[in-house]
Amino acid sequence: MVIDSDVAAEVTRLRGQGMGVSEALNLLARRGMAAQTSAPGTRYRHRTAHIGLKVDVSNVADVLDLLDDDR
Repeated sequence: MVIDSDVAAEVTRLRGQGMGVSEALNLLARRGMAAQTSAPGTRYRHRTAHIGLKVDVSNVADVLDLLDDDR
């Protein structure tokens, strides 16, 4: 297992507070897991814009023809 330098530095800091290596790594892993589950999800919002073109999308072939038109 390879531990990145930033994680190793945090483990060293926690060891200075009296924690063992395993205890420090478990604490950091639990903090990371808790942060993932408690972070609010980003909601998708579809935005529309008026471009002056009305398209009936019930017929895909007609839409593709309209988009390919070189007018």
